[in-house]
Amino acid sequence: QVQLVESGGGLVQTGGSLRLSCAASGRTSSITTINWFRQAPGKEREFVAAIRWSGGSTNYADSVKGRFTISRDSAKNTMYLQMDSLTPEDTATYYCAALRASSGRLDYWGQGTQVTVSS
Repeated sequence: QVQLVESGGGLVQTGGSLRLSCAASGRTSSITTINWFRQAPGKEREFVAAIRWSGGSTNYADSVKGRFTISRDSAKNTMYLQMDSLTPEDTATYYCAALRASSGRLDYWGQGTQVTVSS
């Protein structure tokens, strides 16, 4: 089992920044990728960014490219999502999710952290 705990959400004004954290514990050796998703009220969950657990390869949704940066601290088993130039359209609950190697599915999810961007 893998446990994921997000933190770092909050209220910020348009143009501001936030850094979200996703701390992983448990059988982290079973993880291949950490993904960030978000879901706004009344909308479907959408992919935001992803990074290989071993480091290196990253991927971003077009809507956040150039504004968000995903990174990792292997010593802390923690992934980060640096969010800059935030707009009200970024308001959502943000979740991190881990892709398990054996299943190829996003089997592990955190509880989510709320990001609210005021205009």
